[in-house]
Amino acid sequence: MALTVIAATQLMVVLDATIVNIALPHIATSLKLSTTNLSWVINAYTLTFGGLLLLGGRIGDILGRRRTLMAGVLLFSLASLLGGLATAPWMLLTARALQGMGGAIASPTALSLITTNFQEGPARNRAFGVFSAVAGAGGAIGMLAGGMLTSWLSWRWVLFVNVPIGIAIALLAPLYINDSERRPGRFDFPGAFTATLGMVSLVYGFIRASQDGWSDPWTLGAFGAAVVLLSSFLLIESRTAEPITPLKMFRNRNRSGSYGIMLCLAAAMFSIFFFVTLFVQDVLDYSPLRAGIAYLPLSAAIIIAAQVSARLQAKFGAKPFLVLGSLLVTAGIAWFTQISTDSGYLTGVLGPTLLFGFGMGSIFVPIMLTATSGVAPQESGAASGLLNTTQQVGGSLGLSILVTVFGTATRHEGKQQVAKFLSSHPTPQQLATFKSSGQLPNAYADQVLAHSIATAFEMGLVFALIAVIIAVFVMKPKPPQDAPTGPGLREAPPIAA
Repeated sequence: MALTVIAATQLMVVLDATIVNIALPHIATSLKLSTTNLSWVINAYTLTFGGLLLLGGRIGDILGRRRTLMAGVLLFSLASLLGGLATAPWMLLTARALQGMGGAIASPTALSLITTNFQEGPARNRAFGVFSAVAGAGGAIGMLAGGMLTSWLSWRWVLFVNVPIGIAIALLAPLYINDSERRPGRFDFPGAFTATLGMVSLVYGFIRASQDGWSDPWTLGAFGAAVVLLSSFLLIESRTAEPITPLKMFRNRNRSGSYGIMLCLAAAMFSIFFFVTLFVQDVLDYSPLRAGIAYLPLSAAIIIAAQVSARLQAKFGAKPFLVLGSLLVTAGIAWFTQISTDSGYLTGVLGPTLLFGFGMGSIFVPIMLTATSGVAPQESGAASGLLNTTQQVGGSLGLSILVTVFGTATRHEGKQQVAKFLSSHPTPQQLATFKSSGQLPNAYADQVLAHSIATAFEMGLVFALIAVIIAVFVMKPKPPQDAPTGPGLREAPPIAA
């Protein structure tokens, strides 16, 4: 039951990063949101979530992780209710930002509670396996759930669905989860402030560049602000007695390598959800529900691989799974670079999706173990929070970079397809439609979209290759060995009945 409550918390938080994606067209129609503003329905959540995760982990260390988990879940549920009731864009965007805050408080404490409630060794490895399967598959499950709820009920239910789940978690947590020991300390608000705003500015700079170009004053201003804020963050953390991110954690090459791998592979994962959804709905003409179903094999692959890697950690160690997983992800992304209008679901989506899913599933457990191994108890919240932060920031940064590449490719390929269309002797009706709307016929528009997606994945391939290099040359985890036994082994506190 303890693991169920912890995993349900993580599922709710991770699922909400993608469940809204398929509902976006319906949200735009209902609240009269422009395409540019619509993107902030996603960004308002991911940016506040990623930006405040470090502070969330610290709150759990100081105030107690169980009560922090409950507070985060209740805030998340309230924000979901407000978002579902939204009648204006500002209401929805505010609710999404509050959801991100709640998730940032709940998610790192959920991961830390595994170390509190499960003894180090096979039991903790299995718990990490379940947790990582939920974390990895949550995005794909969100796509399916979003399609079902949007098709059968309303877009508002992609938010309402969190309310009963959150209430149930808040009621069950005191019954089944052991709380951690409260540790005296201070909150590093200056560090949290500069880190959050710095990452928001950096992501906003890339998003702005994809829309208005690199010479746009707001783009340059956002990047300049990011440099100042993130530099200030590093300075503050190096001089603060109790920082939210103890910089000494980066002295461990395995921990730093884990963060680097997660940063790169999260960029690829977020991009797959975004671009493959565009492809299956706009090129293959899938309905929202069918598009959600198309992600089920990805969920299955992640779950299977996570369970296998969790069971084999003690025998083979972490590095083989990190290397194998990174290579499988790279192969999947390389396959996606070949996507075209001639690609069907089996050859263009299912094959690379399965490779990617097995790769990510193989990585989640060893990367969690290496990122949190050897960390002092009072800093475990910060360590797990930083791992989650690298995932969210990596996803946001990676997606914004790939969207920039996508936009450049769209403009270039669009000009070529316009010239091709005009030279194909279009009918007067086709020509009149093009001049009035600026929209190419479907065959030409699909070619632009498929080419731009393939080009964007070429940048994703660079991120995946960096992850492979880190896994091979940086990671040097301890060799596998049996769990220690005897009086020197510190027993984990028993799980409350």
